[in-house]
Amino acid sequence: MDEKSGEKEDYRIIETKRNTEPFQIEEVTEQVILAGVSFQENDDTEASLLELAELAETAGAKVLGSVIQSREHIHPGTYLGTGKLQELRQMAAELGATGIVCDDELSPAQLRNMEQELECKVMDRTLLILDIFAARASTSEGKIQVELAQLKYRMTRLTGLGLSLSRLGGGIGTRGPGEKKLEMDRRLIKNRIAQLNRELKQVKKHREINRGQREKNRMKVAAIVGYTNAGKSTLLNRLTHASVLEEDKLFATLDPTTRSLKLESGQEVLLTDTVGFIRKLPHHLIQAFGSTLEEAKYADIIIHVIDASNPQWEKQMQIVYETLEHLGVSGKKRITLWNKQDKVTEKELFKDPQADRMFQISAKTGEGLKEFLEALEEILREDKQLLEGIFSYEKGNRISAIRKYGELLQEEYREEGIYVKAYVPAELYPNLEVDMSKIREQGLQ
Repeated sequence: MDEKSGEKEDYRIIETKRNTEPFQIEEVTEQVILAGVSFQENDDTEASLLELAELAETAGAKVLGSVIQSREHIHPGTYLGTGKLQELRQMAAELGATGIVCDDELSPAQLRNMEQELECKVMDRTLLILDIFAARASTSEGKIQVELAQLKYRMTRLTGLGLSLSRLGGGIGTRGPGEKKLEMDRRLIKNRIAQLNRELKQVKKHREINRGQREKNRMKVAAIVGYTNAGKSTLLNRLTHASVLEEDKLFATLDPTTRSLKLESGQEVLLTDTVGFIRKLPHHLIQAFGSTLEEAKYADIIIHVIDASNPQWEKQMQIVYETLEHLGVSGKKRITLWNKQDKVTEKELFKDPQADRMFQISAKTGEGLKEFLEALEEILREDKQLLEGIFSYEKGNRISAIRKYGELLQEEYREEGIYVKAYVPAELYPNLEVDMSKIREQGLQ
């Protein structure tokens, strides 16, 4: 009741209709344009952009077009020249692009200046690869390594101006605006990097223990290396039934897998599938994945898988060897496998000057794998010595060591003892005493 007018106020309850339908969350697909710089005619810039397009699609983006500028060197401030930037801005507006992806790693200044000029999101090759790695990492080790690489990349790209960077301590003469968000972010990132480095040290220590155990058991290790999407995981699955993810995508497999392979002769070797290499591999990744990549460094044999159906196989082979050299991998027996022969339309003579053995195979169909495995057995025998003799029955327990660490070719129980013919590790040979005189007497040698 209104005291002044005496009129009764009319209160109305307005009912609102609630939307009971569930929310629909739709993932927004990035629409991107690729940009690269060519330094000379007939270089591999176009091939690099095609690979960048694959990376973008793997990361979930849609490529609308590409731009290549011929320059003597990359522009230090804006990556591309002023005229090409204007052309790229107009192209992005016409095609409705939401972002630009550059084929090289951008400096913080280049990234900031390009975003101001183009007024849209700017990414580089390194960011794309890190994003794919983050999506593919499944083990705790892989996640630690990816996060460490991402933090190191982002650390240098924190931007701010003037007093917003200030962080002053307490006491006379140190009063100021205090710690701002940017400085706080930088400090938090440093703390997180330190923590991840400590965790990676534990991972490295664990790997060293495993390697020590393999050496103690005299187990030979073969590292499968190669360019990304060359078919390394398919080969491992074919040989060991490892059930590793196989996809026709870049970096389909990120976390390394080790499986045991028993050959026809009874010899056993450990096969380790490593992360694929790629051109312009970010140095953040090489540093972060050091404990994983060094598996190739400590392996006894390097199995290099090459996609023979890729027209850029020579360039890819060169990149793999440059990366191996950077990791300090040298003095290893090398087997080169020209994979995907089922996709090769015209057979050609493939050559690799750094390989000890070469085979044309198809991990998918099994073509050429028999010859490859026979060669692998021969290489494993090269570090062994042929042992032939008779063990007395009192020393028969030594034959179990031959079975475990060597390759037993023949075993025969005779009146005078146990006749054995086998390949054994060179370091084990002096510890195995056999009676050679009885063999000579019987004319068996």
